Amino acid sequence: MEIEELKNLLDEFGDNIKFQYDLKKKNWFNIGGKTKVFYKAKNLKELINFLKKLDNKEKVFIIGAGSNTLIPDKLFEGVVIKLSKNFSNISLLNEDIIISGSAVLDKTLSEFALKNNLSGFEFLSCIPGTIGGGIRMNAGCFGKELKDILISVQAIDKSGNMITIPSKDIKFEYRKNDLSGDFIFLSASFRGNKSEHAKIKSEMHKLKKEKEINQPTKIKTSGSTFKNPISQTEKKVWKLIKESVPLDISFGDACISKKHCNFFVNKGNATYEDMSKLIDFVSKKVLEKTGINLEKEIKILE
Repeated sequence: MEIEELKNLLDEFGDNIKFQYDLKKKNWFNIGGKTKVFYKAKNLKELINFLKKLDNKEKVFIIGAGSNTLIPDKLFEGVVIKLSKNFSNISLLNEDIIISGSAVLDKTLSEFALKNNLSGFEFLSCIPGTIGGGIRMNAGCFGKELKDILISVQAIDKSGNMITIPSKDIKFEYRKNDLSGDFIFLSASFRGNKSEHAKIKSEMHKLKKEKEINQPTKIKTSGSTFKNPISQTEKKVWKLIKESVPLDISFGDACISKKHCNFFVNKGNATYEDMSKLIDFVSKKVLEKTGINLEKEIKILE
């Protein structure tokens, strides 16, 4: 639909709708152009109404913390939705089950579990995203994945229909699952194990220390660029990159982190084209050297 048509259609949503909205500050890379429509969903009722108004006539992309997203510099011809703090509620259902909104940060869920003496969530303290994004990609680190603690997911499709999906009905694989791309995750339930507060806190501290030693922090990066090619080799992707690629390579302000070569960095004013060239260059060099095809872990808005 044209902008003017969308303005008339979505007029009732007031300040929660922005047109030709700049997405550069909505992702950790600090890269990207504008989206035709940006909508911050105030609550579930309004979100359902919004989706029904769109009537599946526009592409829809859900953005969370933007920690794992690369956004093109050109206009996104669609709608970007961000869930408001009303999707960030978190509560204890009983002594070992937590209900979390999809906009809750992974580290916030980990801290809530610690407060309630529940183990199994420690790894989430090292993942810089939201629960919704974590479910979408079966996020994980240090040998743990979201599927290990997930009980069920509550979602809405792009027609506004709600559904609850038990974890046992979801086919999880490394950094992916078979859930429909049309689903917008609303909340999820998780099960932990009762443990000692000090023991949980110690494990979280250990994992954070390991992350600080091995991964870049407080810079313009977007986490792991490529997935570990577990079906092709036992080698970690960083090792393949190190063995195949000149690590001082850069395209514009897009370069490879000196701390972890699967983390790519925007040194200042990198463009989408710069970062794309770096990603393609690394992928090509690894393929030439090892015969292994790398699959991107970061999500591209397209």
